[in-house]
Amino acid sequence: MDTNTYLAFARDTLHTEFNDLNLLITAFTHRSYLNEHKKSVSEHNERLEFLGDAVLELVVTEYLYSNYSDPEGILTNWRSSLVRTESIGAAATKFGFEPLLRLSRGEKRGTDRARAQILANSFEAVVGALYLDQGYDAAKKFIHESIISTFENILETGSWMDPKSHLQELAQSNETATPVYKVMNEDGPDHDKTFTVGVYVGSNLRGQGTGPSKQAAQQKAAEAALNHYK
Repeated sequence: MDTNTYLAFARDTLHTEFNDLNLLITAFTHRSYLNEHKKSVSEHNERLEFLGDAVLELVVTEYLYSNYSDPEGILTNWRSSLVRTESIGAAATKFGFEPLLRLSRGEKRGTDRARAQILANSFEAVVGALYLDQGYDAAKKFIHESIISTFENILETGSWMDPKSHLQELAQSNETATPVYKVMNEDGPDHDKTFTVGVYVGSNLRGQGTGPSKQAAQQKAAEAALNHYK
């Protein structure tokens, strides 16, 4: 990937001209890339990710505090829904981050779950790079465009709620029943198991999900079951 690609991304997507383009390039550089390019690359994006995570949380917190008078617990849940891996990974995908990632050959063949985490990390790193190069207001503007702009939809769909809590609320109000989770299958060795869990409301299977732990599979099952009530 040549520097012109990152210049175009800064201009067309971030709407700015970086003073230090290397900051932006580093934001897209995964740790694994260094192993294959030790002579030409000396830094990966984890420090920028650390900084960007703090900036992202501050901007979102500031927005919620300034615009809503709800209790702390509600504001915390809303903030969590905006800054969670799925939300920022989706923003990174929407804004075309993936082709710019600098990954090792092995990471390029990684799982979808691993790629989603890498995208989320790169989003935070780009926020960190923007903050260092262009200042707080530039980082804030991008966060509003890419993350806070999704908040109305999050409120409308109720996706800010924990899926299991949301499902329980809907199941009890619509069917006067409490969801029950059952492990349907376990695959793989003990150190790398995959669980499939079904969630039942009464005698009806409302959804099922798969994950690396029973808890993760339950969350996926609850997410699937929520579609029944839409």
